Amino acid sequence: MSVILGTLAFAAACYVFLLAITFLLQPRLMYFPITRLQMIPTQVGLPYEDVNFDTRDGLRLHGWYIPAQGASHTVLFFHGNAGNISHRLESLAIFHRLGLNTFIIDYRGYGNSQGSPDEHGTYQDALAAWEHLRRQKQIKPGDIILFGRSLGGAVAAWLATQVNPRGLILESTFTSLPDLGADHYWFLPVRWLSRYHYDTQARLTALSVPVLIVHSRDDRIVSFHHAQNLYAAANPPKRFLELRGGHNEGFVVSGNAYMDGLRQFIASLR
Repeated sequence: MSVILGTLAFAAACYVFLLAITFLLQPRLMYFPITRLQMIPTQVGLPYEDVNFDTRDGLRLHGWYIPAQGASHTVLFFHGNAGNISHRLESLAIFHRLGLNTFIIDYRGYGNSQGSPDEHGTYQDALAAWEHLRRQKQIKPGDIILFGRSLGGAVAAWLATQVNPRGLILESTFTSLPDLGADHYWFLPVRWLSRYHYDTQARLTALSVPVLIVHSRDDRIVSFHHAQNLYAAANPPKRFLELRGGHNEGFVVSGNAYMDGLRQFIASLR
């Protein structure tokens, strides 16, 4: 009996240690910034402006503005939790082919942006990007479409509750971070441990802007049910675009179907 009790006590101690490590190391498990830029847009034939702008809490952020001739709308692009803006050139090329200006930014701690990432900080970064488009580019709110992929979708949804964009596109986005964590780490009390919320679903219930939900059934990182729940939570007008392919390459694998879905949504905004 004493051996069994000792084994149980050791297992419990190990589990508590695992909980403590998981709680303390969450920033490293959540954000995977890369500071070095791999490429620049001109290397794939895209004209661009190098942009530096400031947040309200005094950080200097970096982004690219890619103009498209005759564009009537501008996409404000928020990427996922890994890499930096130089890893999104394929998406920038797609938006350019659709005749859209695009402003993509690196969150604090990513690429050439100052600081270290956290949830509140990413929201402040998004707001600063919006203010740059409004004040420096003189772009009207009704001409700005918010786009977020994966984590960026949660950031875009938050920003949409603070401003008045023309539309919102959420691609491969989760309902909330605790929901996503519970999918992958069922053996941990994730909802109790989570220091981050990124509650996309709750934001959607408060919005009245046109929404496009984009997701693939093949996504093994953010399961398809997240997209279904987001679509159910969103208020009309709303659309759903189903892709094929994994979390990071669904938009590429889906090819023309992806392009056509974006084109139709953008046309509905006009």
